Amino acid sequence: MERTRIAYQASLEFARQMDRQDPLKQFRSHFHLPQQPNGQPCLYFCGNSLGLQPRGVRAAVEEVLHDWERMGVEGHFHARHPWMPYHEFLTRAMAGVVGARPQEVVVMNTLTVNLHLMMVSFYRPSPQRHKILIEYDAFPSDKYAVESQIRFHGYDPAEALIELRPRPGEACLRMEDIAEVIESQGNEIALILFGVTNYYTGQLLDMQAITRLGHAQGCVVGFDCAHGAGNVPLQLHQSGADFAVWCSYKYLNSGPGSLAGCFVHERHAHQPDLPRFAGWWGHNKQTRFQMRHAFDPIPGAEGWQLSNPPILSMAAIRASLELFEQAGMDQLRQKALLLTGYLEYLIDELKDERIHLITPRDPQARGCQLSVQVRNAGKQLFERLTAQGVVADWREPDVIRLAPVPLYNSFEDVYTFSTIFNNVLQA
Repeated sequence: MERTRIAYQASLEFARQMDRQDPLKQFRSHFHLPQQPNGQPCLYFCGNSLGLQPRGVRAAVEEVLHDWERMGVEGHFHARHPWMPYHEFLTRAMAGVVGARPQEVVVMNTLTVNLHLMMVSFYRPSPQRHKILIEYDAFPSDKYAVESQIRFHGYDPAEALIELRPRPGEACLRMEDIAEVIESQGNEIALILFGVTNYYTGQLLDMQAITRLGHAQGCVVGFDCAHGAGNVPLQLHQSGADFAVWCSYKYLNSGPGSLAGCFVHERHAHQPDLPRFAGWWGHNKQTRFQMRHAFDPIPGAEGWQLSNPPILSMAAIRASLELFEQAGMDQLRQKALLLTGYLEYLIDELKDERIHLITPRDPQARGCQLSVQVRNAGKQLFERLTAQGVVADWREPDVIRLAPVPLYNSFEDVYTFSTIFNNVLQA
């Protein structure tokens, strides 16, 4: 549902009417909302950095603690949710969130660890084909990771790393420019790695189109979905991408520094000879504890696991994924389109020439983040918003990132923010 189909109104009553009609409105009550000193809830638009805590997390974590207290090591087999297969309790729901088949998904490690593990297997450079294509404004950790992989294989990032920039005066990439680089240099590119939703601009790229272009040139294609998982319907299997990685503490609300996710397309599921860094948790489950067998990777994404997982962290993820299963990604996407469209409308209604949205105007080319550039304002503007109870994110030199998350943000949140924003701008 696009913004042009909704006759938005800049009024509190309209916002409340939208909230009354919202089929997902009950999910807000399933989260802890940070409080201001006056006891009122903050206007929390920072789910793109850290999602709020689901109320069910405490019970899920305490269940593990209680079983550990009562059973000790036997909790691996006899806990209410036994620890040995605990990661399997997350697979089906996580696969549903990212649009994958269960065999293609595993929750493990952290994002950059998973990215390195994927590049061990899928960045196999040769003198003729050793370049990596990323977006110029990729998240810094991704750039550090690919540069280190290039150096590890004996190449120079100054020559082997292709950073695709937007056109002069623009903030976002154009699909025709991506296509031109892949088609003109594809015979030298070993790996294409893009953030499916750019952390800075909020631009959502067409994974399927990029994968098709890359594969046509013989390139491996992977995606960083840190800002996409739980935000937009990713359809990873359908995209045809070779691999993807994502964290779970942003839109997936699993807690600070929590575990990450990894996708490996099923066409790679039965390739035990694919180079990889191996660990015992990726070994055949039937012989894992016999301790004497040569490494026999589990088919699918599970075969890239290294160590037995931290169960307390997985408990928090399980509590959040239960909410995603109840809400459904399609319904969350529909609300996100409306909610983000309303924020865009209200910002436009301020009619302040200093304001510029660097996020695409096309609702299908973004998630629920709007990156708002306020020219000649400086961080003082952001600090004034913070003092008024707005929790958002500042990016130098002049961008405020706002993420109205459909699971817990309301239309009234968005309207109230617009009034505070206007007052601060006028002040």
